[in-house]
Amino acid sequence: MGDLISIIFLSIGLFFVFVGSLGVFRLPDALCRAHALSKAITLGISLMLIGLWVQIGTLMAAIKIILAILFLFMTIPLAGHIFALYALTKSQDGLDN
Repeated sequence: MGDLISIIFLSIGLFFVFVGSLGVFRLPDALCRAHALSKAITLGISLMLIGLWVQIGTLMAAIKIILAILFLFMTIPLAGHIFALYALTKSQDGLDN
């Protein structure tokens, strides 16, 4: 049963990572791309880590994976926001060709 739950979490996480990566190529500007990446990648990697947690099942792995998920929730949206601010200031300066 644990293997099935792990496969489900890993598959859903892989789907979100794929959709976020696809958004980089399909979306029109840098602001939309940053939004797609920060949201989809955060959720996708978190779901994949939860699937890993279910597969390993030890207390030490649980603590490490929870810390990794908290780190991801703090850093990935922040990096996307900083990238979007940088892209916005460059577009306002007229440097995007």
